Amino acid sequence: MDASDLLRGALLQISESDTVRSAVVKAPMSRAVVARYVAGEEVPDAVRVTGGLRTTNRLATIDHLGEDVTDRAQAEHTRDTYVALLDALSEADLARFGAAEVSVKLSAVGQSIPGDGDAIALDHAREICAAAERAGTTVTLDMEDHTTTDRTLEAVRALREDFPWVGAVLQAYLHRTEADCRDLAGEGSRVRLCKGAYNEPSSVAFQDGDDVDLSYVRCLKVLMAGEGYPMVASHDPRLVEIAQALASHHGRTPDSYEFQMLLGVRAVEQKRIADRGHQMRVYVPFGEDWYGYLVRRLAERPANVRFFLRSLASSG
Repeated sequence: MDASDLLRGALLQISESDTVRSAVVKAPMSRAVVARYVAGEEVPDAVRVTGGLRTTNRLATIDHLGEDVTDRAQAEHTRDTYVALLDALSEADLARFGAAEVSVKLSAVGQSIPGDGDAIALDHAREICAAAERAGTTVTLDMEDHTTTDRTLEAVRALREDFPWVGAVLQAYLHRTEADCRDLAGEGSRVRLCKGAYNEPSSVAFQDGDDVDLSYVRCLKVLMAGEGYPMVASHDPRLVEIAQALASHHGRTPDSYEFQMLLGVRAVEQKRIADRGHQMRVYVPFGEDWYGYLVRRLAERPANVRFFLRSLASSG
């Protein structure tokens, strides 16, 4: 395990620390730095940033930040926020043909509620999907830690009965993911492949960065060879190049797959990819609960940490 892997493990532990969370959230400099990576706290902020991306031919998937909700009222509020967001995107003519879609964590809409949380989350997800359909766009169910993988994929299958365009997310660092890619590589299946951003045990996940990269490539080969719609979520130039080569090898047209990157990360490269005629979608988070999201994003890529620290230093 190299220094990058050790740094990633340390950051993932920090993401779970209430003490560190409180210190960072209250720091005056934090808000200015976070503004690069998070659109804002309200629906109009997300719509504004999405509109800006469209001027450079970039697509968007928008995530209302928050997870592990155990209060039903809060889960309903998150559902209502997504519906309001989709209505606002439609009003601004940003949603049609999937130009701006939404990403939803099931734990944010009730999955973690004791008892019937899975049913509550599925009902809320259905309402969000109905709003997306009215707006002419799609929904992708975000993946969370490995204990929820099977339940999330079950929800994807259930939602696809009425909304066949619902997207799934698979995480390359899990040992199981290559097999999941084979199961989900069918016609019309939208699958976002990312590396993974949770602190997982070695029994279920690769711990070494090189092993995660190799798994990512194996999974990409399955998805690009399949009949679905791969969504390549990576900032790694090597993986982007490999994805392009695999798409070319399998005779894929630019509208049969897409690249995805995070808001605020490699923006110049995002624009370059879009300018070359590829579909480039930006993951746009918004909301007050940005701390856990930000630290996990830093853990994914050491270069993100260096940029964040430079930003902190220059904002003082």
